[in-house]
Amino acid sequence: MSPGRVPISEDATRVYPPLIVIAGATATGKTGLSIRLAQSIPGAEIISADSRQVYRGLDIGTAKVPAADRGGIPHHGLDLVEPDAPFSVADFAAHADAVLAALGRRPGVAILVGGTGLYLRAVARGLPFGDVPSDAAVRARIEVELASTGLPALAARVRRLAPNLAAHTDLRNPRRVARALEIAELQGDRPLPAPRGYPGPALWLGLSVDRAVHRGWIAERAGGQFAAGLIEEAAALRARYPAPLRSLSAIGYPEAFGVLAGRLTLDEAIAEDVRRNIAFARRQQTWFRAEPGIEWFDATSADPLAWARARARALIDPVAR
Repeated sequence: MSPGRVPISEDATRVYPPLIVIAGATATGKTGLSIRLAQSIPGAEIISADSRQVYRGLDIGTAKVPAADRGGIPHHGLDLVEPDAPFSVADFAAHADAVLAALGRRPGVAILVGGTGLYLRAVARGLPFGDVPSDAAVRARIEVELASTGLPALAARVRRLAPNLAAHTDLRNPRRVARALEIAELQGDRPLPAPRGYPGPALWLGLSVDRAVHRGWIAERAGGQFAAGLIEEAAALRARYPAPLRSLSAIGYPEAFGVLAGRLTLDEAIAEDVRRNIAFARRQQTWFRAEPGIEWFDATSADPLAWARARARALIDPVAR
């Protein structure tokens, strides 16, 4: 058996490859680091953990790295479904598990990178989806209530029905609130099952950025996305999907739709995009502060590649530990 590969006890043929997680808020350089790190590790492949990059056609607005810029590294987790298709964290975990199984057979190394904390946790911590109740009819009713009564009313119901569950839910996220209320109605306020853990060797790395610099990076990316054709991309998506879609609420698309409808000027749309991304980054930072075991690096202090490579070697090669 190659160093760092751990067999699953119930299946002697299944092995889990080393898993390197790169976490952090939006626009902190995670994607670029993941590609350069993968290029330095033989057999490394990237799994993108971004809840909006799974949708086909949402390219510029989600900062999806173009195929020509992927450095020859296989990327997974991208373009999995159409924008109007349902897609859950359990779906993402199943996709990532298939990628990990294939990498275990090669053998290879997985680099899981993104800012969707629940996606990262589902893969690297092993959330037990099968043990959490789900009911499509209940969820559909809650979605209707969310649209009619608004997020604050549903968040208040979660706090009232399941205070323990509410304490572990981002009550500013409509999808998380709807799911929490579904669970609360089906099983009450019982604790959720504990994560099972990733069975192979895993390493969590995080990129942080000085606040003022980060705002500049966010503003630069937003302006670049609009200059690269975000409005045209949004127009093409609206032509295909005239009805409102949850996927098209991703930051950048409502602002582009505003320009198309004449409600916003280009400058106003970019400013709103920046404002929403700054607020989003704060929520991500709050999430990741509560995630144990992340080793952080300030990406504005130096190039993080050497730092990440050293830690990756320690994970992959036990002799380096």
